[in-house]
Amino acid sequence: MKLYTKTGDDGSTGLFGAGRVMKHHPRIEAYGTVDELNSWIGMCVEACARESVIEERMRAMLIHIQSRLFDLGADLATPAGSPGETKVARIGARHVAEAEAFIDEIDGENEPIRVFVLPGGTPLCAHLHVARTICRRAERLLVAFNESEPLGAETIHYLNRLSDLFFAMARRANLARGVGDVAWQKDA
Repeated sequence: MKLYTKTGDDGSTGLFGAGRVMKHHPRIEAYGTVDELNSWIGMCVEACARESVIEERMRAMLIHIQSRLFDLGADLATPAGSPGETKVARIGARHVAEAEAFIDEIDGENEPIRVFVLPGGTPLCAHLHVARTICRRAERLLVAFNESEPLGAETIHYLNRLSDLFFAMARRANLARGVGDVAWQKDA
């Protein structure tokens, strides 16, 4: 089987068990951004130092999240009521709870926030902030898409928690390397 099918040459793409839509369709924008997030998380995974216990833990969490984002992509590519619906895992409350547990674990060592934090410090921190912003964009796209085709509420909740997790991880990545938060300096 060849990698290219030529079926998308007309600007459309196939949904799982539910026909085709244009590649600029809000559903495609949403799961395409989830895919972009997943790819960027791969960059974060590779930025984690293998000799650091906390970065290895974050690495394991990030790899786990990548699999869940594949589930979310399949969820978004499968409209409710379509024939393929029973073959995909939907993002649910247990995934949101899992993300919250990850946040609690990672953020437990971070100092309380006293200033607005700029995205920087260590390379891993900067990578995680990029993941956070891509995640926020994916969340905005899901919220907009949800207005026309209702999704499970947990899909939006899950991305909301992930962006919080990436923020906590970014701060923890700096802490692990002995770098403080980079504070915003208000213009005088």
